[in-house]
Amino acid sequence: MPELTHRRRVLVLAICCMSLLIVSLDNTVLNVALPSMQKELDADVSGLQWTIDAYTLVLASLLMLAGSTADRIGRRRIFKVGLIVFTLGSALCSVAPNLETLIIFRMVQAVGGSMLNPVAMSIITNTFTDPKERARAIGVWGAVVGVSMAAGPLVGGLLVDSVGWRSIFWLNLPIGVAALVLTTLFVPESRADKPRRPDPVGQIFIVALLGSLTYAIIEAPSAGWTSPLILAFAAVAVLSLAGLLHYERRRLQPLIDLRFFHSAPFSGATVIAVGGFAALGGFLFLNTLYLQNVRGMDALHAGLWMLPMAAMAFLCAPISGRLVGSRGPRIPLLIAGVAMTASGVLFALFDAESHDLTLVIGYVLFGIGFGFVNAPITNTAVSGMPRSQAGVAAAVASTSRQTGSTLGVAVLGAVLASRVDPAAYTATFVAASRPAWWILTGCGLAVLLLGLLTSGRWARSTAVRTARLLEEETARAEARLAAEAETTTA
Repeated sequence: MPELTHRRRVLVLAICCMSLLIVSLDNTVLNVALPSMQKELDADVSGLQWTIDAYTLVLASLLMLAGSTADRIGRRRIFKVGLIVFTLGSALCSVAPNLETLIIFRMVQAVGGSMLNPVAMSIITNTFTDPKERARAIGVWGAVVGVSMAAGPLVGGLLVDSVGWRSIFWLNLPIGVAALVLTTLFVPESRADKPRRPDPVGQIFIVALLGSLTYAIIEAPSAGWTSPLILAFAAVAVLSLAGLLHYERRRLQPLIDLRFFHSAPFSGATVIAVGGFAALGGFLFLNTLYLQNVRGMDALHAGLWMLPMAAMAFLCAPISGRLVGSRGPRIPLLIAGVAMTASGVLFALFDAESHDLTLVIGYVLFGIGFGFVNAPITNTAVSGMPRSQAGVAAAVASTSRQTGSTLGVAVLGAVLASRVDPAAYTATFVAASRPAWWILTGCGLAVLLLGLLTSGRWARSTAVRTARLLEEETARAEARLAAEAETTTA
């Protein structure tokens, strides 16, 4: 890709951030609308979980495929297809007649969404080649998540209360169309010089693993943890994981390059992404149900109550990006871990939701933690990796985020569903949700400890060795493929 002027690079960043905005806004707005959906569509807790997890599950399953495909046939081309499919899926969601249809249309949305964030991050990585400039750009990228968290509950609450929950999907339509036009006009095409071959077997293993695991967790409270159906899906998940590791380790150009995980910072960023976004997904899910179903607030007032969390995430994200660019990822990760852990403890040990002041403090602390965690995840995932693999590396980080969100809603929702008494929902909610808050506290501790362990001198040395190993083995793989091609031609 030719060198772009500073103004053009900023414009490309703004266009890529538009795609992140509609995807992130869609999630935050949807959480506020859950109680209204529950009433109109007659959904139980597991039904609400599926409206979120059907999207994140498909997204997580296809992100790496989208990243590698974009590296192969063109990042702008895949990005444009993603915008079209996501916008179409949003329009379909707005007219869904029942819960089952809504879940299917959410999956259509996710197919388009899988082509947006990892591909946009790959475009940004190849546009901003200077490490410090790239870190600032990723900080702006992270701030967009904060914008969506701030705007989503308010805009969503206003729309749900005045027009109805279907209107939340209309938000994506004008932004999606504008992003598509601007991408066509201003984003240059780029692709990897030597992209990877398709890996359909690896893709099947990923879909089977994430799908069976999520189904088992969400449906276990109603079917029973030891029921034959749940045990069968759990077995499929275990076998899929074993098959994936066995197959990908032996493949010349795997969908998931397991060599990436020789780098301690990359491995740490992957696990931190799962933990951090599991905490976010579970946090939003629990608090939305509490504020509207227990406290009896309407959607707008529930959004206003969650504004302190969103505002802190918005303010802290660019600070985190600048710290990563100037001081590295350690300080932002430690701040994130401490703040998220403190927030979890406040809810788990002191029933923060039972008092207005502690509820606001818990929201502020979680907002600080999430605001600081995103930029170091993204930067660590793509730093030190060959630029030709930028799409795959970014997709692994994005997959980890979506996997975390899926598991957060599935696990914390399952814990809540198994303990809350439907006949005394309001009276038992706080006590029933306490184990879920301890799980969220554990996610915060994982961010803290892994941030400390994987950001020091030893960890950086493993990243250097991994980069050298990747370059050497990639060169050998390319030579082997070239020799195979010559033999086939002869």
